[in-house]
Amino acid sequence: MNRGHVVLIHGAWAGSWVWDALLEPLRDNGYEPHPLTLPGVGSWPEGARTDLDDVADVVVAHIDSLDGPVFVVGHSGGGIVATQVAERLPHRIAGVVYVAGMMLPSGSNFGDLCGDLRLPEPVGISAWLESTPDGSGTVVPPEAAAAVFFHESSAGDAIAAARKLLPQLETARLMAPTWTPERFGPVPRLYVEATLDRSVPLVTQRAMQARVPGARVVTLDSDHAPQLSARAALLTAIVDFCALVGPRTVSAQEI
Repeated sequence: MNRGHVVLIHGAWAGSWVWDALLEPLRDNGYEPHPLTLPGVGSWPEGARTDLDDVADVVVAHIDSLDGPVFVVGHSGGGIVATQVAERLPHRIAGVVYVAGMMLPSGSNFGDLCGDLRLPEPVGISAWLESTPDGSGTVVPPEAAAAVFFHESSAGDAIAAARKLLPQLETARLMAPTWTPERFGPVPRLYVEATLDRSVPLVTQRAMQARVPGARVVTLDSDHAPQLSARAALLTAIVDFCALVGPRTVSAQEI
């Protein structure tokens, strides 16, 4: 029995591989997973400028090809994309899950949030980023990725994941969602917070929950990638949320 589709959105420098460990367990629980690969990561033509609309277009087109209820799961910066997709397709989205994700106020990016909180700079991985040769993107050194993103995973998993990271176009990373209370607002949300996160620190995760209220919250003692370090707990959080909210009836305003 297909209980719905789960569209999985990766964060910056990553790819669909970050969800590999959850694919079969999601299927075992009756959900069809769809791990997407987003534009702006890996390589791009000279002078390229991929923005949030371009990235959201890819997810929207995929959702338009599906029948039945759709749940969207955004990891890290993928949360920005998830928000934008829910704003554009509130009538199709049964729920959104943010996994240590950027659940940002409309018109604000993550840098704005850190500035408002007066956090010491740089935050998270920023200190370790290297520019691509053309200056339009950034690269995360594997050693920094293992220490900042994957430090609660086994050494083998952390090293393997760190080596899979790719260059990220800055215009596809430093994004701010634009959403309305009428469309994005009613979509059920779950925030999976990671207490040991060194990339999106817990203080920023909880500030986003306060500034975009209404999400259910599950707390994991995890690093920035619970897909690797807390797989069973993350799976339970996603499946329980999907079962709880299920398909929903939308109002005419949302369509």
